[in-house]
Amino acid sequence: MNIQGHTAIVTGGGSGLGAATARALAEKGAEVAILDINLEAAQKVANEIGGIALSCNVSSADDAQKAVSRVTDELGTPRILVNCAGIANAGRIVGRDGPHDLELYRRVIEVNLIGSFNMLRLVSDAASRLEPLEGGERGVIISTASVAAFDGQIGQAAYASSKAGIAGLTLPAARELARFGIRVMAIAPGIFGTPMLLAMPQDVQDSLAASIPFPSRLGKPEEYAALALHIIENPMLNGETIRLDGAIRMAPK
Repeated sequence: MNIQGHTAIVTGGGSGLGAATARALAEKGAEVAILDINLEAAQKVANEIGGIALSCNVSSADDAQKAVSRVTDELGTPRILVNCAGIANAGRIVGRDGPHDLELYRRVIEVNLIGSFNMLRLVSDAASRLEPLEGGERGVIISTASVAAFDGQIGQAAYASSKAGIAGLTLPAARELARFGIRVMAIAPGIFGTPMLLAMPQDVQDSLAASIPFPSRLGKPEEYAALALHIIENPMLNGETIRLDGAIRMAPK
């Protein structure tokens, strides 16, 4: 798909991977809507790129529907969705204070997995009604998994479950939406320099970077964005989760 002139939604676009992706899409000529629970952060990025910012809890059916409707009214029906909204709470299944908090587990699944599916269902429904582009394509949806989906560490039961769910969703969604000409992909980042990780002590960051075979450094949000753009532009990429991780395989802990 040629990105120029099409409407794109980026969830979690107020920071990190989402902000970098929103900037990259705008540079390619997309009309970008940034959805984030932190409206102030989203508005800052939107002002920078000439997009719009909306406060949205992606796990809420009502919130998400209102956001997609507003994006359609203001920018046009979206053909592109990049799901970057997510949380990364940690906790052992059996810890010092007893069993894992069930509400915490539920919250991670709701935001990371249900939130991604919620946006996927709404944007794919809207895009399915559009006229097809050259080659029959109507839309592209990219969700964010994680290497934790495959190499989940101790303490990552909730996070790894949510990201494995995204990886598992990708192929059946791609198969189902193929009749509309909508492609579905996922990116599984390794250790990236997002605000959450960059808030850690420098020695911890250095240790994490050293565990990556090559390049032995933290991934850059712009590298995630570059892959997202390539996925959108390459029509043969469909139904797959791509690891973007410098060949790291996470240790148990």
